[in-house]
Amino acid sequence: MNASPAVLSSCPKTVVIGAGVIGLGIAWRLAQAGCKVSVYDRAAAGGGASRAAAGMLAAAVETEPGEERLLTLTLESQRLWPDFARELEAASGIAVEYRDEGTMVVALTRDDTAQLRHNYEFQKALGLDLEWLSGAEARRREPHLRPGLPAAVLSPRDHQVDNRRLAAALALALRGAGGVLHEHCPVREVTLAGDRVCGVVTAAGPEAADVVVLAAGAWSREVGGIPRAFVPPVRPIKGQMLALGMDGTAPLLRHVIWAPKAYLVPRRDGRLVIGGTVEERGFDESLTAGGLLALLEGAWRAVPAIEELPVIETWVGFRPGSRDDAPMLGPAGLDGLVVATGHHRNGILLTPVTAAAISAYVLTGRLPELLLPFTPERFTPSLVGAEAR
Repeated sequence: MNASPAVLSSCPKTVVIGAGVIGLGIAWRLAQAGCKVSVYDRAAAGGGASRAAAGMLAAAVETEPGEERLLTLTLESQRLWPDFARELEAASGIAVEYRDEGTMVVALTRDDTAQLRHNYEFQKALGLDLEWLSGAEARRREPHLRPGLPAAVLSPRDHQVDNRRLAAALALALRGAGGVLHEHCPVREVTLAGDRVCGVVTAAGPEAADVVVLAAGAWSREVGGIPRAFVPPVRPIKGQMLALGMDGTAPLLRHVIWAPKAYLVPRRDGRLVIGGTVEERGFDESLTAGGLLALLEGAWRAVPAIEELPVIETWVGFRPGSRDDAPMLGPAGLDGLVVATGHHRNGILLTPVTAAAISAYVLTGRLPELLLPFTPERFTPSLVGAEAR
């Protein structure tokens, strides 16, 4: 799949609901192709899950049993990322801090080592590029890891990007390509003409559209006007996170580190992002002592030197989860409505492939084969049955 859509002589007028990295990425590609595109968001662009994320591009180490089909999608997006980052930086003038040092998964106990070995063998059987490391080999690569740790796995292709810089770059690139971005202007409802979507009603008034792309993340169910059978079954999955301040000239870590109870993501500006809890608590924005304690303890057990670092930020985000933890991408079953949500923990990773594939569908009416397992219509029969009851 090419990262950039071909420029067409005629493009559908498109409204994108949601200015996270998914919505902005789709809109940027459509604007590049010559389409009139408007993006609306209830808050600031990139202010939801896109801001809360850690920016990990971990197609390999995050793959679990049952996610083999999803792996095809994540690997394709991972392949697109280097060129996508370069193109976006050229279009926006903002460095998105794409880093390719890789990701290391560490074990701290005998039980951890057994689980790590199990995951490693499963992921290696899928053909993923992973290297088993002794504890000593891991500490040679990352000297601040806990002394005596028994083993680790290195994933050289699992990289990272600064998600906040990514969102800012996409917003600037969208505007530079001629797209219109409306922040702090929620879409109240999608409007219909018969059985077809024909536009939206926003806080600023109505806007007509040939196509509406619903990319509002965990808030996608809150947009009115969509018949119940076609509303994507997405829900918020709460995550608490925090950042510590390192010396940017002498950072504790270079790799992304996955420990049994936390992950640690070093930034070039000296931030060390630590995350993230996984909680089914709706849109509960509270930071809890237990949540932050669990993250700090999990990070400290892997990298004891964090003990002296200052806490510089804490926050809560809401991942958009689906029933099967896979994204919903493509036609919703309602003419003119396209869905791009439910990315759960893979929103940053899947930004390039989602932008390319959804824009291609809007431009051509043909759904790329890569998306066929992930259309929201896979949930429609159960929704229709539920509505009838």
